[in-house]
Amino acid sequence: MHTAMSNQTLVTEFILRGFSAAPQLRALFFILFLSLYTMALSGNSLIVAAIAFTSRLHTPMYFFLVNLAVFDVICACTVVPKLLEILVAEKRGISYWGCVVQLYFLTWSLTAELLLFTAMAYDRYLAICQPLHYGSMMSPRVCVVLAGAVWGISVLGAGVNACLILRLTFCGSNVIDHFFCEIPPLLLLSCSSTYVNDIMSIMADIFFAVLNFLLTMVSYGFIISTILKMRTAEGKRRAFSTCSSHLIAVTMYYSTIIYTYLSPGSSYSPGTGKVVAVLYSTVSPTLNPLIYTLRNKDVKAALKKVLMLIVEKV
Repeated sequence: MHTAMSNQTLVTEFILRGFSAAPQLRALFFILFLSLYTMALSGNSLIVAAIAFTSRLHTPMYFFLVNLAVFDVICACTVVPKLLEILVAEKRGISYWGCVVQLYFLTWSLTAELLLFTAMAYDRYLAICQPLHYGSMMSPRVCVVLAGAVWGISVLGAGVNACLILRLTFCGSNVIDHFFCEIPPLLLLSCSSTYVNDIMSIMADIFFAVLNFLLTMVSYGFIISTILKMRTAEGKRRAFSTCSSHLIAVTMYYSTIIYTYLSPGSSYSPGTGKVVAVLYSTVSPTLNPLIYTLRNKDVKAALKKVLMLIVEKV
């Protein structure tokens, strides 16, 4: 749909191409994404409930885990409902403002998760490398300040991002070769210069992805060296088990985000872009609760308690 304005046709609606799957595959995709979505929502909600109702889990590590679960839910809710609509009802249209809103919430949740992973790595670093000072250096006040910074910076970053998209003109093709509104495929459709957007994207990537990744890796460098110096095998095993789940989640997440946002616009491949987007928008929010709980006795016990309460109520 287009609207005429000063002899130029401006786009008021975008068409999402989605997956170019055969009709029989669409049903399979629908079942797959609906299952992932249900698991992501229920898994993350259960983690929030389990941590909230178990006073023993009111520690910095689990406080950050609650924040991560909230952002996983925001991310999945931003992307998956529209994808399911495309698969089941063939409704591929999304309004210009709907596209901007989707872009805002997606950027907000992705940015927040990158910052949160750094805060979580710092928390593990203090717990393992500075155990005597952990209580004072990770006091409830420090945790709230760190979480506030994560929320504040990510809201601001997403806002700047949305404003940069709003200054662009879209007057040619309105078909986005993706299943949601994302920056790389959207910039390809702009008929005004995207130079400022490209520069800001690179700066944002360096600040949010590369810098946070380096900080996280530095924290883990110190952690691993401290673990290796431990005398007992049991001490090493316990220390490593508290970090390995975080390291798995971080590696999976960063590899997909850095690929999507650090590859130059000209080399953007829609096919690969979609596969990578599925990983961080649906698979990651589904797997995070499993990664963090399967290896953790305390969380498992708390989850059992919550599930028993739910069963009693039902």
